Amino acid sequence: EKQVTVGRRTIAMPEPFCVMATQNPVDQEGTYPLPEAQLDRFLFKLVVGYPSEQDYHAIIDRTTSGQAIELSAVTDAATLCRLRTVVRQVPVPEAAQSYAIRLVMATQPRSAYAPASVNASVTLGASPRGIQGLMLAAKVQALLDDRFAVAVEDIKAVALPVLRHRLVTNFHAQAGGIGADDLIADVLAAVKHPHSAA
Repeated sequence: EKQVTVGRRTIAMPEPFCVMATQNPVDQEGTYPLPEAQLDRFLFKLVVGYPSEQDYHAIIDRTTSGQAIELSAVTDAATLCRLRTVVRQVPVPEAAQSYAIRLVMATQPRSAYAPASVNASVTLGASPRGIQGLMLAAKVQALLDDRFAVAVEDIKAVALPVLRHRLVTNFHAQAGGIGADDLIADVLAAVKHPHSAA
């Protein structure tokens, strides 16, 4: 059971417990960027762009009509806890595991798999938490695709949201407008599947 401390109060948080946070790049007054070690604890960083035209209709309908919104539960805590157990049991073939490890290592400057762009632009690459996140997310992706083992495609599918907040870029990258997504694309292009490596 997880606990949260607020001042002198400690509150027990029943499972499943997770933390979600939003980051608004426009208004940061009174807020501070999280240190890298804290960012690393988040499984995903999802980039949410502007709504589509259809989404704007839904926003207007839900927020300006005065009608109460009815929500319905799609699952419960016990089911989520069981699903966590199922996800961890999804097997990962050795070739897929090696590919994931090489991807993470390729984000680390001067590693055996790092492309030139990472060596030139990254100060800190993904940590061991990065490989843990990559494996867990790939297991979920495999199940969502009705497969019962992780494939390289699952790892590629989750690489951006799992790794983008784990790269610390240097001044050269920031001045050149090179972002984490650009570097991860380079990593995905550079790292070959272990069975296809020449």
